[in-house]
Amino acid sequence: MAGATVGAAPPGSSRAPHGVRTLLRHQGFRRLLIGQSVSALGDWMATVALMALVLDITGSSTAVAGILVLRLAPAALAGPLAARAIRKWDRRRTMVAMDGLRAGIVVLVPMVHAVWWVFVWAFVLELAGLVFLPARDAAVPDLTHFDDLPLANGLVLGSSYGTIPLGAGAFVLFSALLGGHSARSPQMLAVFSLDALTYLVSLAMILPITELRGAPAPEGDAVDGAGHELRFRDAFRLPLLRAVGPATVLAALGIGSLFSLGIVFVRDVLGASNAEFGVLVILFGAGAAAGLGVLEWSGASGSDVVFACVAVQGAVIAVMSLAPGIGPAFLGAAGFGASTAAALAAAMSVLQEKLSDRERIVAFAAFHVLIRAGLALSALATGLAADLIGRVHWPVLGTLPPARVVLFGSGAAVFVSSVIGRQATATLVRGADPGAAPDASPTVAT
Repeated sequence: MAGATVGAAPPGSSRAPHGVRTLLRHQGFRRLLIGQSVSALGDWMATVALMALVLDITGSSTAVAGILVLRLAPAALAGPLAARAIRKWDRRRTMVAMDGLRAGIVVLVPMVHAVWWVFVWAFVLELAGLVFLPARDAAVPDLTHFDDLPLANGLVLGSSYGTIPLGAGAFVLFSALLGGHSARSPQMLAVFSLDALTYLVSLAMILPITELRGAPAPEGDAVDGAGHELRFRDAFRLPLLRAVGPATVLAALGIGSLFSLGIVFVRDVLGASNAEFGVLVILFGAGAAAGLGVLEWSGASGSDVVFACVAVQGAVIAVMSLAPGIGPAFLGAAGFGASTAAALAAAMSVLQEKLSDRERIVAFAAFHVLIRAGLALSALATGLAADLIGRVHWPVLGTLPPARVVLFGSGAAVFVSSVIGRQATATLVRGADPGAAPDASPTVAT
């Protein structure tokens, strides 16, 4: 069956896309990218540190998953409110305020050493991120030319994934030099102080971006064809979001399962050290960068591409769960990073290329809610499953520890669901374009 094309260029857009150097000459985009790269580095360093801290304190997969759940749960509660408010807010001021707030939250983490404080930090930090991210994603098209959106989107996403090696490496370095995993240890003080500083760097980079002053667009753009104001729930009626939304949720389910059980799998099942876990995260980031590069080089786009990348992600998780040692797990981490980054970048490009400014804001607010809901659900379910089930004996594979069983099941479920979802979405895309021939590659119009 031919692939369904989603997010084709609008009529009259014939200018060829530029390269990275030309794109980075746009001062506003360059400043945003630098700020996001620096703050993402601190975030990954702090996230790896928190996972190790909670596992050392509790020894529970569910507790590790709890960090992710508490960081993601606010999306389901505050997502609609954030989407509605951001449409009326100055995006530059919104991002600056959220960076300042997050810096203040992070710097408070080492003040106490109880697990409940870590959970509170994760919850409140995500509330601020929930406001920041839709404003950032909706701002990218205002800082670039339409034809450069796929590359710009890849660079912004790459600023998140590409800094994983540096963040994980920094955590490994602090572990080796300072030692200790308690909240008040020199290692944790250094990690969270540096993380707070990275948010302030992001704030300083965004503050002078004059293109983002004021509301996103004139108020007239906030209504649909019938004159009704767009609300958060209207995002789920957009054909483009309905085309890539299911794949986005599946990708989030895969990420959540590996996030929740990754450190348990590496340390308890494979017998690896914290440093080896850091190397695994580094390879995940390297794979993510490679995946974004391949996506940009190939020029592939559309919902078919998103589902294909998610299917690869699920297969990698299932195979990686059976790794006999840390070496094969390293390869799996690189493959997981490549497929995940490519899936999310392709999905974001679909939304950015065809939606208006106002539609983009509600669409990306819904996009982040879908990702966070999938991550939270998967992390909690897999963490609980690993804690509750015992070792399972399989006819060919022998006796497997819980982490292996749950990861294999998660990967297989993501793979099968992505294949089924691709067929269902192809039907949806054809329905959105009744004039398309059955065997053609239809385009979703907005």
